[in-house]
Amino acid sequence: MKLPSYALLVLALAACMPVDKNRSTADTTTVSAAVPAPPGATKVATVTGFLTPESVLYDSAQDIYFVSNINGSPTAKDGNGFISRLRPDGAVENLKFIEGGHNGATLNAPKGLALAGDTLWVADIDAVRAFDAKTGAPLDTISLAALGAVFLNDIAIAQTGALYITDTGIKFDDVGNVLHPGPDRIFRIGPDRRVTEAARGDTLGRPNGIALDPVGKRFIVVEFGGKSVLAWKPMDKAPVAIAKGAGGYDGVVVAGGKIYVSSWTDSTVSTYETGQEVKLITGVPSPADIGYDGKRNRLLIPIFTGNRVEIWQL
Repeated sequence: MKLPSYALLVLALAACMPVDKNRSTADTTTVSAAVPAPPGATKVATVTGFLTPESVLYDSAQDIYFVSNINGSPTAKDGNGFISRLRPDGAVENLKFIEGGHNGATLNAPKGLALAGDTLWVADIDAVRAFDAKTGAPLDTISLAALGAVFLNDIAIAQTGALYITDTGIKFDDVGNVLHPGPDRIFRIGPDRRVTEAARGDTLGRPNGIALDPVGKRFIVVEFGGKSVLAWKPMDKAPVAIAKGAGGYDGVVVAGGKIYVSSWTDSTVSTYETGQEVKLITGVPSPADIGYDGKRNRLLIPIFTGNRVEIWQL
């Protein structure tokens, strides 16, 4: 499949964007005026000062948002990625809570995030890294390079504790063009740290976001290279399309019986409660791996090329 042209353009631009690595945290927060968006979502804050933010994750135990910052090219092993701590009131508690090259941490281009107790898991190009969610101390690194991982993107944790990680299978050439050497895959890392290939093939549509649906006892996977929202179980030979929409999907969360999906193609976050697409939030360019604050019923949207995070009340 061919990636949507808009997604190609924005990704290429993002890969080549200059970044200010010495930016301070003093003026990182801007709380916006409330902006209504049908049907029922309201933007309550815009927080600026991030550097290519890719994923936002809510930690209910600490009541904090984690934000992964690529800080440059999504495929460069440059060691300058970092993870921020953002408070629900919109204040940046610590811009570089975990920073590549500091305190023993390695982070190149951190993307998807997942929590298992006090362990924060991070997808980082061809490795998955673990950190203490309270202190930021590095705990573990599991390399998937030997299995040919190309572009590890998002992480979901099964009820057994196993990690499932999407590999979108894309790369960038020297001038920023997006290539797709593939293959499209989902990897599994068991509680014993054993890494296996759980799914593979074009039916995954360059998989991006993945989320556990505990009620349906399945995973929801969204295609960056296609237009389908997929349901997948680890024993399935291939995923099943349960909905279709604009495509160019990035993030997905399952909450309250609803599936929320972000799309680069039409700059939206939509719901798929019954398989029908309902556009919930519009006008959010390059919405990456969205998060959900279950305490406040909020969607958390990293604006990849805008270096900001938007907080929306549902």
